Amino acid sequence: MQNNLRKIINFLILATVFILFVLALSGARLYTDWLWFQSLNYQKIFTTILISDIGLRFAVGLALFVFLFINLYITRGPLLKATQKATVIKEEDLLTIQNAPLNQLITPRFLLLLFIGISFVMAILFNLSVAKDWIILQQFLHPSNFGINDPVFQKDIGFYVFQLPFYIFLYNVASMAVLVTAFWVAIVYLVINFVQGSPGRLLQNISARYHLSFLAAVFFIIKSVGYLLEQYALLFVHRGAVWGPGYTTTHATIIAYKVLAVIALICALAILINLFLRKFRLIVYSIGVLLVASIALGGLYPAFIQKFVVTPNEAVIERPYLERNIQYTRMAYDLDKIEKKSFPAGRILTAGDIRANQDTINNIRLWDWEQLKQTYGQLQEIRLYYEFTDIDIDRYTINGRYRQVMLAPRDLNQEHLPAQAKTWVNQRLFFTHGYGIAMSPVNELTTEGLPTFFLKDIPPAGNTDLKVERPEIYYGERTDQYVLVNTKSQEFNFPQGDVNVLSTYEGESGVKVSDFLRRAMFALAMGDYKILLSSEVDNNSRVLYYRNIKQRVPKIAPFLKYDDDPYIVLSNGKLYWMWDAYTITNKFPYSEPFDKVNNYIRNSVKVVVDAYTGQVDFYISDENDPLIQTYSKIFPGMFKPLEEMPEDLHKHIRYPEDFFRTQAEMYAVYHMEDPLVFYNREDKWNVATETLGKEEKQIEPYYTIIELPGDNEPEFVLILPFTPQNKKNMIAWMAARSDGENYGKLLSYNFPKQELVYGPTQIEARLNQDTTISQQLSLWNQRGSSVIRGNLLVIPVKDALIYVAPIYLQAEQSRMPELRRVIVAHGEMVVMEPTLEIALQKIFGEGTGIMQPQVQQPQAGAPAASIADLAKSASKLYDEAQNKLKNGDWAGYGESLSKLKQTLADLVSKAESQP
Repeated sequence: MQNNLRKIINFLILATVFILFVLALSGARLYTDWLWFQSLNYQKIFTTILISDIGLRFAVGLALFVFLFINLYITRGPLLKATQKATVIKEEDLLTIQNAPLNQLITPRFLLLLFIGISFVMAILFNLSVAKDWIILQQFLHPSNFGINDPVFQKDIGFYVFQLPFYIFLYNVASMAVLVTAFWVAIVYLVINFVQGSPGRLLQNISARYHLSFLAAVFFIIKSVGYLLEQYALLFVHRGAVWGPGYTTTHATIIAYKVLAVIALICALAILINLFLRKFRLIVYSIGVLLVASIALGGLYPAFIQKFVVTPNEAVIERPYLERNIQYTRMAYDLDKIEKKSFPAGRILTAGDIRANQDTINNIRLWDWEQLKQTYGQLQEIRLYYEFTDIDIDRYTINGRYRQVMLAPRDLNQEHLPAQAKTWVNQRLFFTHGYGIAMSPVNELTTEGLPTFFLKDIPPAGNTDLKVERPEIYYGERTDQYVLVNTKSQEFNFPQGDVNVLSTYEGESGVKVSDFLRRAMFALAMGDYKILLSSEVDNNSRVLYYRNIKQRVPKIAPFLKYDDDPYIVLSNGKLYWMWDAYTITNKFPYSEPFDKVNNYIRNSVKVVVDAYTGQVDFYISDENDPLIQTYSKIFPGMFKPLEEMPEDLHKHIRYPEDFFRTQAEMYAVYHMEDPLVFYNREDKWNVATETLGKEEKQIEPYYTIIELPGDNEPEFVLILPFTPQNKKNMIAWMAARSDGENYGKLLSYNFPKQELVYGPTQIEARLNQDTTISQQLSLWNQRGSSVIRGNLLVIPVKDALIYVAPIYLQAEQSRMPELRRVIVAHGEMVVMEPTLEIALQKIFGEGTGIMQPQVQQPQAGAPAASIADLAKSASKLYDEAQNKLKNGDWAGYGESLSKLKQTLADLVSKAESQP
């Protein structure tokens, strides 16, 4: 007995310690999160979310606790009465308690504590089930109007977006509360029956009949409300040819739900009347009527109407509902604002046209981001712990010229540190940040087929007017660990030769350690006791955490959806991250979902994150969006007007790819505005495809600088071509503008349907059929090297199209693709040449005025090679070329010959310059 008691005491002690630890850990994380929000001046957001979340969960939990406890407490009298009549349990009975009267075991105090315990546990479970529903409550409290009424119930769309979800939430909570309560009440009455020796006869107990009848009446009252709410949900369903309510839903299902709501109320009334008449068959009849009615009215009748009335003449009967479907889907995705234009496309350009469109030609992208990322990694990562996570595309005015560039931040990835260097000091105090960016034009290359650089090396340098004055990247896409700055020791800044340059953080971001209590809280929240023990950390040290921007930004605004691709921006010497955010909902009537769930989207927010300080700013880019208006009401002061964004940063906002892709995919169907054409899908488009490797994929939207037809100024636009369904020729292309006052405007350029315009896959087929090109590619694709065909870009020039695709060569022993050929197609001509300039000259003739590729300049300060050095280098390159030729390494042979050619040219130049 003492051993059992000791075990119970030990278990209680361990349970208490565990609970205290969990509470301490949760409290520490809550406290450090508060400090983090406070450091960013977003503490009001923290308190709003926290109070909303805790308040809603507490209200739901308390409501269930009270409702369940009252119902369980009602059963206490019958249970005590039953136990008092029970005899002492005999040894041969199933229960193991012997010679103990039930009235000594089941006491009023015991039942009170038991019912409180059951109610509390169920309340906690309910509490957890609504943990993320606080935003539904806040949207309900701060609704906005769309200014558009749905055509069925004549309610503003704001009702469905902001209020209906909360009503559905209340309905679900109430329904579940009644069902859970009925379950536990039934359990108690089953126990009573068991004690009385009649197990399994639940409804023969008069108390059980009354009690469960009352709960059933409450449930049917709630169900009646549910039917009324479900009729609103029909605005978002898909049946037959229509998204949203069609003929059957409007004339059958909605009416059925109204009738079922009345029947459910009658059932509830019948059950309540039965409490006095005690004719319990009336309850069974009422429930049976509701079940039969729900099957007949909710299922059989609509199916009959659909099959025998709608289907035989669907196109005609559904016409007005198809019109609504088209109209509201176009509104939901802003497709109704797309400007349609005609584009001849079949025209043949002249050399004069090429010269007149220099800005377009000189910004044709030859580098694909996947290949360039590998090349950047080989040329510019500098140290193994640096990493280029992604390649971004943007535009800058460089030396007075508007240029499209590709750039990447040099993140520091601590996972790439050598095993022996992964110490706590190195990971938390020393290696704290990435450094600088690499930037190159989209179409220039060296004689070795490598990119030229506008910015390169560490510290970032170049021969342009671009300067990086604050290159440190404390906040990025690979900054997954927390770090401590302003400690007694300095941080690693960047490598310089055989030594490391050290620095001290100069920003005000992060949270000061301040005192021992904060150190203890951070140690507990981070799960790192070394914060307490380290002698390098003092009260002036700062903790930088939530540094990965893909964690940092959504922690502040979890109610927004974010683009897949944040991009780095160099502005006034500093580095910033720009990230597009979207407002979405699944409650826009008559609109087809873009992801099988949500049927409305707007790019309403531009997020800017300072890569050095981590400061996060939210700017409203679509002030007409009712969702962002509601979020602005919920979080006053959080969202700033776009006009307040610094001017230089404003020049780098761009139309986001994910949003454009979604709009393009919807527009491929919803450009058809005639209901009959839409019903038959007569003019459905597809996003054009291309072949990458052995797989045919949809073309990704691509940025380029072009002069749009009819305009005289170059613009940074996002482009995507379309093909007709089940065909490969092009039918249209879509453009999203990003510059100045034209930002956000969408254009659709439609081709004449009676003319053939080659699509990307047809151009690729012509390449494969060209014997000269296919033989040369096959020759290069030998042992020791591989040919990589880049993305095929469709470039609009004036009123015609040029198709451009790069060809990369990569040696097996090297992960550094080199751009070796450029394929250009126009009209009936397809050529493959070493450079874009030569390819264009081959098609259009000499004097097209294309800027010559620039040879990469030697690093500033590097000593010039002597004649003897150049001669030795030439001899070495010749030997290398011969060895590679003997081994059949054609790629390596060509590479060595290119290097030899450049070295000999440098040798001649050096010799001529000698006195």
